[in-house]
Amino acid sequence: MACAGLFLALLLATGLVLLTAFNQMTFLLALVAMPLVIIYPFMKRFTWWPQAFLGLTFNWGVLLGWTALRGDIQPAALVLYGGAALWTLGYDTVYAHQDKRDDALIGIKSTALRLGAGTRPWLFVFHGGSVTGVALAGWLVGLGMIFYAVLALAAIHLFWQTARVDMDDPQDCLATFKSNLWTGLMVLAALLLG
Repeated sequence: MACAGLFLALLLATGLVLLTAFNQMTFLLALVAMPLVIIYPFMKRFTWWPQAFLGLTFNWGVLLGWTALRGDIQPAALVLYGGAALWTLGYDTVYAHQDKRDDALIGIKSTALRLGAGTRPWLFVFHGGSVTGVALAGWLVGLGMIFYAVLALAAIHLFWQTARVDMDDPQDCLATFKSNLWTGLMVLAALLLG
C-alpha cells in the first residue's frame, strides 16, 4: 500500500513538472479539470449519467491541447470538446450495456440502466451531436472538403454501429465499443487531412 502511494505521488509530481512547461492558460485549465478527475470515479453511485461525466473528464485534453498550441480558448475548441464528450457518452453507454445486469445487482447506476430498451434512439442523438460538433469545429477553423469527406466515413461507421448493436449481447456490446478505435482513427485522419 505504501509503495502504491509513493508511486502515485511520483506520478503526480511528474505530471506537475511537465505541466509547468506549458503556458499559463493550459496550466490553469489543467487545475480546473481536477474536480472532474476527482469526482468521476464516484459518479456511478450518485447519478444515472456517469458516462456523461466520463465524457467531460476524458476529453478535457481537447481544451488542454488547444490552449497549449494557441494560448486561448476559441469556440472551435469548445464545440470540438462537446463533440468528443458526446462520442464518449455514446460508446461508453454501449460498453455499460455489457455490465447492466451486474450493475443492477450491486446497485450502481449507468446510462445503460437509465435508458434501458430506449438506448438506441439516444445513441443516435449522442453520435449525431458528436459528428455535428466535430464538423462545426472544422468549419470554424476553415478545414477543407477532405475533412468533411473523411468525417462522413466516421459518421457512417458510428451510425452503422448504433443501428446494429445488440444491447442485450455483452459480447456484441464489447465488440462495438472496441470498433470505436476505427471511429477515432477516421476522425484523426479527417483532422490531419483537412
